[in-house]
Amino acid sequence: MFMPLEIPFGAVMLYNVLKLKKGITQDDVELAIGEMCNVVKNTYGDEAGGFIGGQVFRFNGFISEEGSFDTSQLTDDHIAIVTYWESFEQHERSHADHTFKEKFQNLAEYCTDTYEIGYEMLWQGEPEETPEKS
Repeated sequence: MFMPLEIPFGAVMLYNVLKLKKGITQDDVELAIGEMCNVVKNTYGDEAGGFIGGQVFRFNGFISEEGSFDTSQLTDDHIAIVTYWESFEQHERSHADHTFKEKFQNLAEYCTDTYEIGYEMLWQGEPEETPEKS
């Protein structure tokens, strides 16, 4: 459940933002997120379904002053769900399914807004191993 993901080159990534209603905490939505994520991984986690893996993040309030982020555009408390798929079409088919829609609607009741945008992978890499310094 908490293992590293191996994302094959060419995968698509969907970034889903759930802006929480005032007073709602991560603890309030944990069960709804878990149920929704279980439907996705257990129903669409094969070749036909196309689900590769996913991650859930909670906005923690820190903002990089070194990046290009406009700090005047601070956001409300939110949760980000990042999922990786073989194709955008497989993602859309999974999310059109009645069971998924029901679980997502349960989660959306805790939110003021949700949106999901997709990305095509252009590059990936990791640090190259260097010889040990003596």
